[in-house]
Amino acid sequence: MSQIIYPFTAIVDQERMKRALILNAVNPRIGGVLIRGERGTGKSTAARALAALLPKVKVIKDCRFGCNPDEPTTWCTECRERAAQGEELPVEMRPTPFINLPVSATEDRVVGTLDIEMAIQKGVRHFEPGVLAAANRGLLYIDEVNLLDDHVVDLLLDSAAMGINIVEREGISFTHPARFILVGTMNPEEGDLRPQLLDRFALAVDIHGIREARERVLIMERNLEFETDPEDFRQKWLPKELELSKKIEAARQIVNQVKYSKRDLLTIAGLSSSLHVDGHRSDLVILKSARAHAAFEGRDALTEIDIALAAELAFPHRIKHGPFDQTEIGFTELQERIEQLQGATNSSEPLSGGEKKKESQKKKP
Repeated sequence: MSQIIYPFTAIVDQERMKRALILNAVNPRIGGVLIRGERGTGKSTAARALAALLPKVKVIKDCRFGCNPDEPTTWCTECRERAAQGEELPVEMRPTPFINLPVSATEDRVVGTLDIEMAIQKGVRHFEPGVLAAANRGLLYIDEVNLLDDHVVDLLLDSAAMGINIVEREGISFTHPARFILVGTMNPEEGDLRPQLLDRFALAVDIHGIREARERVLIMERNLEFETDPEDFRQKWLPKELELSKKIEAARQIVNQVKYSKRDLLTIAGLSSSLHVDGHRSDLVILKSARAHAAFEGRDALTEIDIALAAELAFPHRIKHGPFDQTEIGFTELQERIEQLQGATNSSEPLSGGEKKKESQKKKP
């Protein structure tokens, strides 16, 4: 009997954390989320709950890596060879995998290993899959990511960004897709990640214990109800879980069609520049996250709110501040900055092709 997971929609408050997780579920190419907070704030509960409600994925049957039959360019070496030999690749639906990476994980355990001896003696390429293979098309969860070896964290972030794992040994190589939702959690009191690694996480959320007494009571009541009868509690929340799951699935279908204008890009670039954020990763992260939010809301074009909500998650770990400065830039301030930036560009920036078309359609009688 499978373990019953606490429902995602039953988690009280922590809206930023839930939004960051949902956006990565809509588009795993965003690049993952880092959740920072003290113990007992629901970090691991939220990660497990998200994986449990995600829709099933279509995979090539018997594939060890869960390759997507609709994206042959991302197939593993084995599936490519099977197709090249004329084999018909059957398809099946699988639950979204949830993989928990231990802090003690080594590089070989993460990326997998090639058996060089077997290749030399028998001429057979044998690849032993690692964590990245198991996590493909699923959610990879790392608790206490700040305690993981920096080199291993680098490998994970590289794979999350590229969506592929390439293992090469002695001139022999093996490739397989590694597209997953990366969720790292940590308690800042136990040490932080190096700035270079922090920046590699697309989104970051700082969460704290809820201070409102009524909400704390609600947390206790729901947890006691879940412990008393997990199945009954799950059934109670099932309609909301299914509704959210369908919403995520629908958003995945349209996220790549969400349109954005030159003005949107200038707004995003202006935000990063005005906050003195180094590099260009934040700009790309905000654009991807804003499109994911628009798709989640069922829209095919960006709005200022999409950009502000995305920026609220992309900036916390990138804004420079002193070691004792806990100031966070809020949604309202971001909206005000966006209005200022767009006000400055509205009169001088020419319309993009898509906007010109819309304007000409409006003028038609």
